[in-house]
Amino acid sequence: MGVNGITGVDQTTYYEPTTTAKVAEATEDKTAKNAEAKDTNKAAVYEKSDNVAASTTNKTYKKNEAVVNMLKNDLESRTNQLKDIVSQMISKQGNAIGQADDIWSFLASGNYTVDEAAKVKAQEEISEDGYWGVKQTSQRILDFANALTGGDPSQIEKMRDAFKKGFDEATKAWGKELPDISKQTYDAVMKGFDEMAEKNKTETAEAADTGEIEA
Repeated sequence: MGVNGITGVDQTTYYEPTTTAKVAEATEDKTAKNAEAKDTNKAAVYEKSDNVAASTTNKTYKKNEAVVNMLKNDLESRTNQLKDIVSQMISKQGNAIGQADDIWSFLASGNYTVDEAAKVKAQEEISEDGYWGVKQTSQRILDFANALTGGDPSQIEKMRDAFKKGFDEATKAWGKELPDISKQTYDAVMKGFDEMAEKNKTETAEAADTGEIEA
C-alpha cells in the first residue's frame, strides 16, 4: 500500500516523522523563511475550521509541498523497482505484465515460481524495518496525511476516511482479501490517526483549563 489515497512551517506535530519527511520539512522551512522576508502575509490552505483550538488561536495550516512531493517521488521510485523485480521474474517464466494493475492481480493469483533472489529481496523489503514493512509503510501514510493538511487537527477524520477508501480500492485491485501484512499496516495507520485525535483532544482541554481558549 502506498501513500496516495503531508506539514506547514508552523505545523502541529502529532508523531515522529520519518527521516525522509524530516529532510523535506527542513527544506520547506528554509524556503518559507526566505518567502517571509519578501511577504509577511501567509496564506492558509484550509479555511479556519470549527475546531476550538484552531479557530480561537488564529492558527493557520499550510500544505507542505516539499514533503508531499518527496514522498510521492520516493514511492514511485520504489514501486518501479518492485515492478522491475516482478517483471524479470515473470519474463523468466514466459509471462508478461500488460496494464499497470496487472502486477497486483498476478501476484495475488499465486500462479508463479519465486526464484531465490526475488524471495530474499521480498523478505528484506517486507521485514520489520523494510521499506514495505508495517512500520515504514504506516509511517509514510501518516507523514503524507500530515503534510497534506499542514497538521490541521480538524482534517484528521477526513484523512482517515480517505485512507479507508484507499484500502478498499487496494483490496479490489488485489482481487481478494489482502495479505496479513496489509491488515497490520491498516491497523497501525488507524492507531496513528487515533493518537493524533487523542493528542488534539488533550491539548484542547489543557488550553481550555489554562484559559488560552474558551471551553
